Amino acid sequence: MHITSILLGLVIVLNIIFSLFIVFQERRDAGTTWAWLLVLSFIPVLGFVLYLLFAQNLTRRHLFQWADLNKVGTDKVLQRQLGSLSSDEFHFHNPATRDYRELIHMHLVNNQAVYTEDNSVLLFTDGRDKFGQLFEDIENAQDYIHLQYYIIRRDALGKRLLQALTEKAKQGVKVRVLYDELGSRSLTRGFFRSFREAGGEVEVFFPSKLHLINMRLNYRNHRKIVIIDGKIGYIGGFNVGDEYLGLNPKFGYWRDTHLRIQGQAVYALQTRFILDWNQASRDHDISYELDLFPEVVTEGCVGMQIVTSGPDSESEQIKYGLIKMISSAKKSILIQTPYFIPDASLLDALRIAILSGVEVHIMVPDKPDHMFVYWATLSHVGEMLKIGAHAYIYTNGFIHAKTIVVDEEIASVGTANIDVRSFRLNFEVNAFLYDEGMARHMARIFEKDIAVSHQLTYEEYLKRPNWIKIKESVSRLLSPIL
Repeated sequence: MHITSILLGLVIVLNIIFSLFIVFQERRDAGTTWAWLLVLSFIPVLGFVLYLLFAQNLTRRHLFQWADLNKVGTDKVLQRQLGSLSSDEFHFHNPATRDYRELIHMHLVNNQAVYTEDNSVLLFTDGRDKFGQLFEDIENAQDYIHLQYYIIRRDALGKRLLQALTEKAKQGVKVRVLYDELGSRSLTRGFFRSFREAGGEVEVFFPSKLHLINMRLNYRNHRKIVIIDGKIGYIGGFNVGDEYLGLNPKFGYWRDTHLRIQGQAVYALQTRFILDWNQASRDHDISYELDLFPEVVTEGCVGMQIVTSGPDSESEQIKYGLIKMISSAKKSILIQTPYFIPDASLLDALRIAILSGVEVHIMVPDKPDHMFVYWATLSHVGEMLKIGAHAYIYTNGFIHAKTIVVDEEIASVGTANIDVRSFRLNFEVNAFLYDEGMARHMARIFEKDIAVSHQLTYEEYLKRPNWIKIKESVSRLLSPIL
């Protein structure tokens, strides 16, 4: 009994020390701090092990080296654009974009996101269309292919993609593949054997340093980027797997949003890939050679900034951009996201918009791919319904799109969900589009999606069973660490 008391006292003391470490050392936001303190209270000691696995602070670490960007003139472009925006001398191809120069300025200062407006954009909502075009572009590649996905499956689509890349490598095209360790955990070195033998290169983002244990597994590179010959870029929500073609019976039709870009915005995607690749690479770093940034001549006129964010930064760049978009709305906000778990700042921005007379429309899936996240999503949707938002439950399969459209004038498409994980824990990338034509096109797509969705009213939401209310409450309590 005496030894038991000593051990119990030791556990209590250790738990207090761990708790103080979280509160004073990490200095994370209050909601996340309380969530982790709750875990420590219910699971002493083991809770701290979970904390080490899921909640390391990366903001003090310099994961990416930006200095070499000066070699391709990025710093000069940034300074020139900041100067002309500040003096109100910037010439916009589309005069309506001038109304959003504060948003452009914020991304320039906070994310070094150069503004370009010579871009041609194709928008895909269907996986077969997106991958059909991607395979065609891969087939036509002449110099190099840079491909980065969070998830690459060892299924029919994954094997077909690897075969196409292997053939290009055999032809002398430089092919590099980067994937996330956790998202693509089914992959093995053997899967890439023929590809490597053909001259292809593969790197893994945040690989496990210990067998079966990854101390950084909570920080995932969720980006999906492809660059071909420096002239064509892809960004959006589709990963590589049969389910993204609608072939998984659990999800059915897969509704997503992806962009194919031609224009100078591809330079920003190229820069992001190089930074991520060099962070992951052990001995195959990519140099910032000018031939990776070839001169591009297009007939496009879509204004765009490529904005990235990650847990290595104190700023939540993509979230800031979304909040700025929401605060600028005068008529409408259209949101599509598989996970709707906004933090207090984004919730307040939406509340203010709704109370100011802006119509807010939110579309989420009717089925979960992560149970706790699903119930937390419904809880937040219910809160929005209470103050006048319009909510739609997509019933034609699974909606995975991460988009927002404001006033049918500007839009954002990318990899970031509306949740704490995307804003603070994942490495993400979004394209901010300053183009009325693209924004109206996305608004019409939203309207078509409404036709295959169920509109959830606040009255209906209030009638949900008590057991669902309990699930929502528990999930919402844990939402800061989901």
